[in-house]
Amino acid sequence: MDGYSLLYSSTHRTELLGRFQRLRSDGKMCDVVLETDGASFPCHRALLASSSDYFWALFGEATAERLARSIRLPALTSKGLDAILDFLYSGWLRVSPATLPDILEAARYLQVDTAVAICERYITDGLSVENCCSYANLAEHHALPDVLDAANYTIAAEMANLVQERRDELLGLNVQSLMAVLDADEIPAVKEVDLVKLALDWLNDNGPLPPLQSNLLLSRLRFGLVAPSDLAHLGHAHRAMATPLIRSLVTRAQEYHGTGSAGPIRQNKQSTLRAPPDRVLLVGGGPGPDRPEQQVLTFNLKTRKFTSLTSCLPLKLRNHCVCSLGGFLFVVGGEVVSEADEKPVTVETSNQVWRYDPRFECWQKVEPMLQRRAKFACCAMEDAIYAIGGQNADSNVTAALASVEFYDMAAGAWRRCAPMPGPLHGHACAVLDHDIYVSGGLSGNGIIIPGQSQSSKEVLCWDGMGGAWKKRAPMSIGRFSHRLATAQGYIYALLGMYEPFCEIERYDPREDQWTRLRPLLAATFNYGMAATPSGSLVVFGGTKWSNAREVAVKSVLEYDPKKDQWREIAQLPKPLTGTECTILPMPD
Repeated sequence: MDGYSLLYSSTHRTELLGRFQRLRSDGKMCDVVLETDGASFPCHRALLASSSDYFWALFGEATAERLARSIRLPALTSKGLDAILDFLYSGWLRVSPATLPDILEAARYLQVDTAVAICERYITDGLSVENCCSYANLAEHHALPDVLDAANYTIAAEMANLVQERRDELLGLNVQSLMAVLDADEIPAVKEVDLVKLALDWLNDNGPLPPLQSNLLLSRLRFGLVAPSDLAHLGHAHRAMATPLIRSLVTRAQEYHGTGSAGPIRQNKQSTLRAPPDRVLLVGGGPGPDRPEQQVLTFNLKTRKFTSLTSCLPLKLRNHCVCSLGGFLFVVGGEVVSEADEKPVTVETSNQVWRYDPRFECWQKVEPMLQRRAKFACCAMEDAIYAIGGQNADSNVTAALASVEFYDMAAGAWRRCAPMPGPLHGHACAVLDHDIYVSGGLSGNGIIIPGQSQSSKEVLCWDGMGGAWKKRAPMSIGRFSHRLATAQGYIYALLGMYEPFCEIERYDPREDQWTRLRPLLAATFNYGMAATPSGSLVVFGGTKWSNAREVAVKSVLEYDPKKDQWREIAQLPKPLTGTECTILPMPD
């Protein structure tokens, strides 16, 4: 058999459609006329059947229309049919926001799947605050699930603008979209009470709905995010709120508000903020180690922008600790710095504990620690907060502590647990696999001397199951006032004060081994540090030596553990040292 070549012409199909289009324009060889809206469209039966499943079935051998000279399509508009016919004859679809509903109706009715896909892409690429509600209704009407999901996501993201400027469009939203939006975990800059009012207004405009459907809608609201005073009013705002299911949800929300200290461990979806855990809180700190301020900054990991909380830290603190648990911020211990006109600055070691609730932007003083602590380590593990070691100034005598205590959330009380083998201050801690690791610090009551290796290399591990402290492999460098962080199954130790090297190191709990990594970009200390959900480490500000003086810096550095690489990603609004950091979901 002789060989042959198979060649393809990319222009043949285009030329073929072009010739059909000319035949249609000239009215030649047309064997069927489509009619709608008083308009007639002469067409070619063969091209229609080969381009549309609807026409393929319509012109089949067993149908009455297979030989009909004209066919009426009253379900379609002339604009929609004309656009689809142009597409079938040319491959080009002319779409605008005004013609989209007619075109999509025609494409769905005539089963021209390629045109439907083009309309879907047109909608998703053009979603905005101006059209997301109308496009959601269009997608729901035509059963386009991917488009509907994209439109619902845009509605949730733009809800703050929609509630203020386009409320009527929200009230005209289809019920499936409204339920999907109210089920969203992220609705920026909108208070839950405003979502409740929106849902009740929607029911007034679109109801009455059967109790089952209104329950499905209202149960997606998070009543635990509504203040108790508003809950009492909303309970009588609409008859849909009087169903047994919704009454029970409101009652549970009221009970949650009364849980007191147990609030963080009794969280559920109804009381969880609609915000991602992408905010770093920078609590306290100031332009110098002895000049702390009461500001609390938030750093958005996505936009890399700083904002200030409207509610300030109740006290000026230094050498304090912070942690987050159950969506709440806890500020623990430290030294209270007091200053007044014409009076010297006074410092007092504190055992106070403050809790910040981002849902209602308020601070609450909770049960104090059993001991006053500064330069200690603090972490949250499971349902408790642990305070480990530190210093306590009593009667002008500074004593290092070996004691450990934990905050029992359910009971609202601090309780003692097994002390460390010896006293420590200036140490750091991190949680990994339900164990607490403590590294470095000073064992005595003295002050570290620059250039002398007095700080400890030792690493201790608190076995929560066994209730005992055990030694682990020591760090390669003695560290004091340093940082520990957990990321991607490892523990990272970062630079402390007066260290001869800038290296960081990583601990592998499986091998019980430390590995030195790339150093920081600059030898800073007294900085804030947070481990992000993506696994990177971010360092905020700190102090460096310049011309024999300690100078606060503005740099924000990020460490990528996968690449072992540092880079500067932002600048603080002003130099900052002595701040403490934690990750917390925060409303915009």
